[in-house]
Amino acid sequence: MFPDEETRLLDSVVRLKSRLSDIIETNFGLLDELLSLEVLSHRQYNKVRAGDKATYERSEAVLDMLTSEQQCVRFLTALQRTGQQHVANVITQNGGEN
Repeated sequence: MFPDEETRLLDSVVRLKSRLSDIIETNFGLLDELLSLEVLSHRQYNKVRAGDKATYERSEAVLDMLTSEQQCVRFLTALQRTGQQHVANVITQNGGEN
């Protein structure tokens, strides 16, 4: 990833939030990866997992917690590690515009 591409990740995540929340799968290891990569703190992890939320609600909660480019880079890694390369592609390709 090139430096100027990296600086656009957070903007892309914010802009594509609605679309991303529909395609991110949080139930099969993503949250654990985000915790291990220190994208989420233990408190944030527990907050996302708490209650009876729909998958898209968990996804939205995770996306809301991304506040830096570094977190976004780690988020992409977590997506790749959990078999969600297609979601990472949506983000890095600016929703298909690149």
